[in-house]
Amino acid sequence: MNAHQRSSSHSRRNAARAAAAGALTAGLLGLAPLAHAAQPPAPVPPPASGLAAAHEAAQAPATLETLSRFFARDGAIAEGKARPRIEGASVPVYTLSPEFVAGTADAPVAKLEFLASAAVSADGQKASVWTARTGDTWKVVNIATGDDETRYAAEGARKLSGGTVFREPQINAWYVQRGEKVLPLDADAVRAVGEGGTTLDAYRARVHRAYGDKLPGTAYDRKGLAGGYADSAEQPSVQKAGADRPAAAAPRRDGGSPAVAFAATAGGAALAALGLGAAAVRRLRRR
Repeated sequence: MNAHQRSSSHSRRNAARAAAAGALTAGLLGLAPLAHAAQPPAPVPPPASGLAAAHEAAQAPATLETLSRFFARDGAIAEGKARPRIEGASVPVYTLSPEFVAGTADAPVAKLEFLASAAVSADGQKASVWTARTGDTWKVVNIATGDDETRYAAEGARKLSGGTVFREPQINAWYVQRGEKVLPLDADAVRAVGEGGTTLDAYRARVHRAYGDKLPGTAYDRKGLAGGYADSAEQPSVQKAGADRPAAAAPRRDGGSPAVAFAATAGGAALAALGLGAAAVRRLRRR
């Protein structure tokens, strides 16, 4: 056997050992082992009429009035001087798909959760206005601090044009995916997949290991743990965008003041399906 043949044989043995280890891990977790899957389809985008309707709802007088109260919270600015405005177009916001996590064939990496519009106050504060389809109309369902949704949508388009920008809510990580590439858009995603990103197969395997045993129908779910709490009384109260007080505040990672976000109503089903509680919608801000 020459050197090339020995190297090839060694590579095959290593691949076989890796596959066996993966199957053993999957068996211990009660998960189906994942084989190389065909490239998944892109998630279904919102219709142009939906984007237009969402933008109209975001800049409606009632929404701007609510934004004035939102920006004036804690005395940041006088309500009458906030003069909020909506900047740019509404963008679709996608969240990691439970079917993709489970390894379902032809499942897109992410699903449409809501549409977001960037709001800015006279003193430079930023907020994200979330709209979701309710029946035949698009309504504002949430206001969150910062501009994560629109900012990462723009960053993803620059980094990987034509890709799907999505969020992995369990670790608050943002990515862009196109074809076999999954690239990180924030520090949480870099910690998860590295600065250079990863392949779609490798990302699928990672989220399958991390969350596959916590999806609906699993033992974790049957124990009542999939929502992240054992009793419904422990859930944070849900506020619609018409409210002018926060439902929850998450500590900032930079040690500053808590970041305020209203609890979402639009994305609750997707969060619950991924084993998350209502607290998962809290925004963690960075300087």
